[in-house]
Amino acid sequence: MPSDLLDSQALKGQRGLRRILNATGYSFAGLKAAFVGEAAFRQLVTLNLLLIPVACLLDVSRAERALLIAVVLLAPLVELLNSAIEATVDRISLELHPLSKRAKDMGSAAQMLALVLISAVWATILL
Repeated sequence: MPSDLLDSQALKGQRGLRRILNATGYSFAGLKAAFVGEAAFRQLVTLNLLLIPVACLLDVSRAERALLIAVVLLAPLVELLNSAIEATVDRISLELHPLSKRAKDMGSAAQMLALVLISAVWATILL
């Protein structure tokens, strides 16, 4: 086995159930960090808390209901990735740089497209 593969496996830590438990803990820590530190994430959680029950109450097919719920869950997912990009860029340097701006702008654009998708799907199903 190549040494770089062995090195990357050694950095991953535990294996089996312990690794799954560790990964779960890291995931909850990430959700907590996003909720505490990112206003946009909190807003999207609020949007989900409103729209998911509405989707469950609407007189639509199960497939349409699943789609309505899936698209609203997409927005916080994209926000988590966007926030991770922003944190990484800021960790590297707070200096204004065109590549840093590009990375942050692209993350923001991804979030905007997710919100457009939510609007389009909900409008298509409800109107």
